[in-house]
Amino acid sequence: MPQSWVVYKMTVNGREPGPNAVCTQAEWDEMQRLSPGRHALIRSGVVNEGEAERLARESPGGTEPARLKSRL
Repeated sequence: MPQSWVVYKMTVNGREPGPNAVCTQAEWDEMQRLSPGRHALIRSGVVNEGEAERLARESPGGTEPARLKSRL
């Protein structure tokens, strides 16, 4: 069975929104079992780690700088 990946927003200090992060579906399931709702799910079912990392960078709160739209 292929492994799927999850992109989520970490919670820092129990309340502050932190950075986006990536983990396997199994790791996410375990985190939810231990602390339900602690972190916010951005997307699950991502087919590979590279795609999950890209989504984490591009989602709000990610590390990719905002792109300015050029005006024509």
